[in-house]
Amino acid sequence: MTTEHHTLRTELEALTTEAFRPELAEIDTLPTLDIARLMNGEDAAVAGAVALRLPQISAAIDAIAARMAQGGRLVYAGAGTAGRLGILDASECPPTFNTRPGQVVGVIAGGPAAMVTSVEGAEDSAELARTDLDALAIGATDTVVGVSASGRTPYAVGAVGHARALGALTVGLSCNAGSALAAAAEHGIEVVVGPELLTGSTRLKAGTAQKLVLNMLSTITMIRLGKTYGNLMVDVRASNEKLRARSRRIVALATGAPDAEIEAALTATDGEVKPAVLVILAGVDGPTATRLLEESGGHLRAALTATGG
Repeated sequence: MTTEHHTLRTELEALTTEAFRPELAEIDTLPTLDIARLMNGEDAAVAGAVALRLPQISAAIDAIAARMAQGGRLVYAGAGTAGRLGILDASECPPTFNTRPGQVVGVIAGGPAAMVTSVEGAEDSAELARTDLDALAIGATDTVVGVSASGRTPYAVGAVGHARALGALTVGLSCNAGSALAAAAEHGIEVVVGPELLTGSTRLKAGTAQKLVLNMLSTITMIRLGKTYGNLMVDVRASNEKLRARSRRIVALATGAPDAEIEAALTATDGEVKPAVLVILAGVDGPTATRLLEESGGHLRAALTATGG
């Protein structure tokens, strides 16, 4: 064994996410239902681990929203499962919140091919992370969230370090305490879920924890940016029949208006939900609704207040 391999093995053995659980050493001999119960019990503890980090998560969200309100982008950077989760969260923001192209982005070690296949060695390259971020021309209004279960992945740590040097806001999301990733970022979030059911398989509890936190980062940031009205997705992009039906339902829930009035309002606003709600509740025409929303920074509640609605 080389000195490098010995050092890496020692590092991994010290990580909570890599710990071996001898009490599960014969899990493969158990009935399927028993294994399922064990796994379900493990998963049930994840939300509690996230709950312990809500103050750190909230502080990161407020900082992200402040940057994005200035036109900045939210960029997730990770390798393997962590990178895929970041790309998943980013890809769901345009249809859910009508974010503009490139406003929420995920980059993964090894590039797009790594979404479906393993790209050997990519996660070990901090230089690759710097190259990927430079391709995005990261600046001071942007936020880069490094995601890594171990908290030591060179790609994620390198992305955060480089982004911070460029003046961007940085967040480090890991599942081990005292991680290099959290230390490298302005906002460290360490959700310690404990050893996995299968030793070192961080696509399990660690992956679930990361998904929960990424859901919070994007969703609550968008709420802070006025992308919702109450708990309604008033910025939803109606790109298919299901979403067009959802748009009508959202307008109905927000206004209580009859179908004919809803259809007329959506027609007057080219199918955009937020101005359609304003047309109905404030009694204005489509162009006026659009102008009022622009003046209120896209916040529907603020636009309604300005009209006395």
